[in-house]
Amino acid sequence: MSTRTLVTRSHSGQLWRGGKRRPSLLLQTGAVRRVLRLAPLLLVLLGTAARAQEAVTDAPGATLRALDKLSGKVTDIQLSNGARQALGRIEVELGDCRYPEGNPSGDAYAFVTIREAGKADPVFRGWMVASAPALNAVDHPRYDVWVMRCQTS
Repeated sequence: MSTRTLVTRSHSGQLWRGGKRRPSLLLQTGAVRRVLRLAPLLLVLLGTAARAQEAVTDAPGATLRALDKLSGKVTDIQLSNGARQALGRIEVELGDCRYPEGNPSGDAYAFVTIREAGKADPVFRGWMVASAPALNAVDHPRYDVWVMRCQTS
């Protein structure tokens, strides 16, 4: 009577025999490769976290830019902290604007709330970063709004 051993290839391409799967160096290396592939992303995230903790100065207001996607009209909005302005069917409110300490022309971080006329829930509520407008974008079918800079005086 002959005994047959099943030889199979795993999803990582490793050969193994029999019914019991044994961990091998190849599997461990595959895991290490996956972690190494994610290393650049982890470095970017750590850099972003460090940047988010940089010293900032509060500004009295901000300049935001709005695009009406239907008409193609671009409008600059100057708002003081706590102020709001209507623009078509939306209302834009600035909660706060901050910029890197000692570098007012650097980046701008603005806390913005955008509401659509007739709706209680905001369309957008959160921080916008001038250097990365797509990071926290407004999801509205007609309007795009993003922060340009903080007002320094």
